[in-house]
Amino acid sequence: MKIIDVKCAVIGKNPIVRIVTDQGISGFGEVEQYKPYLKPFVLQFREPLLGADPTDVERTMLRIRQRGAFKPYGAAISAIEMALWDVAGKAAGLPVYKLLGGKVRDRVRVYNGALRTKLPSYRPEDMAAEMKRMMALPEGFTIVKQGISFHSPMKNEPGYFYGEVAPSALHGWLDRGPMTERGMNYTLDCVAAMKEALGDKVGLALDCGPGWMLPDAIRFARAVEKHNLMWLEDMLTGDYVPFVNADVYRDLTVSTTTPIHTGEQIYLRQNFKDLIERQAVRVVGPDPCDVGGIAELKWIAEYADLHGILMAPHGTGNGVLGLAALVQVCAALPHNFIAFEYPAGDPLWWYDIVDGLPNPIVRDGLIDVWDRPGMGVDIVPERAKRYLADEDKNFFD
Repeated sequence: MKIIDVKCAVIGKNPIVRIVTDQGISGFGEVEQYKPYLKPFVLQFREPLLGADPTDVERTMLRIRQRGAFKPYGAAISAIEMALWDVAGKAAGLPVYKLLGGKVRDRVRVYNGALRTKLPSYRPEDMAAEMKRMMALPEGFTIVKQGISFHSPMKNEPGYFYGEVAPSALHGWLDRGPMTERGMNYTLDCVAAMKEALGDKVGLALDCGPGWMLPDAIRFARAVEKHNLMWLEDMLTGDYVPFVNADVYRDLTVSTTTPIHTGEQIYLRQNFKDLIERQAVRVVGPDPCDVGGIAELKWIAEYADLHGILMAPHGTGNGVLGLAALVQVCAALPHNFIAFEYPAGDPLWWYDIVDGLPNPIVRDGLIDVWDRPGMGVDIVPERAKRYLADEDKNFFD
């Protein structure tokens, strides 16, 4: 089998990769919905991939892997990798999890990171109400995640931190500075309100930054120990930050019993090495759409497990094809797996243009692992063509 074309179209908000083979099998991969600008980055890899055997996933990836980088520039490589696995599974007549070593679990746990509503404000009462709404969702999530502090509009409150909010046309989480006492107390009040609403029925994870200074992060992590949080995510570095600072994360991690989590922006296993070997965090959270793909994520999970570190993959904007990839790889992860971040189809018509998703998708916070070949979820060209831009009209030809 050989690759005869590599295509990319922005369908809705997500760049979609199609690997076309000489045997009539196509594989699909998806880039996060926040990155429609990455289409040309995908297409630059067309020429290097032509003629490769897509079922030799690792050999094929060696042609292009060195050309990726930290979020967002690992996403193009990652989507191609997932499309290769989709082809390989379809060619073998097997679900991808079988090619990754087989199932460890029949159902995979998800946490809510995508099914959110815009809050009227980030006051404690509004955040408590949001927790109650999340608890009432039909998916029955057993873990939910909420953005707070520098990963939310809370930072815009007057006197929240000693610094100025810097507007950015590219991304909103670039502010950083020491916390005021008022800001710290406000944030703690919000956490207490959310935990009171959730009780001990649903676990709470907090997406915190990046933006915290180390002394404030230590004070906060210690202050919330009584709430038994699932984790504090990206306090120091993280989302769109092109470095890790494992030594500083270790200072935070060893100072508290609250689990510290990071990793969604990191590209490749090599860039998790310090985090894992230094025991710098308690939870790692690579995103398969940024880290280099699903085989890369599995390698990181295995290495983290050897060091007693837990795994909770990121995925909020990965769409329904990204959801399928997460189900496949998380079925095969070791026992350090907690849950992955549930991505939703956006716009909602995504659910009408694919086949293979169960209905309902999530029950009691879990997804049953399906056994269809490849990733097990396919775009139906006849339904999807109406959503193609003119420049992409030949995507399915």
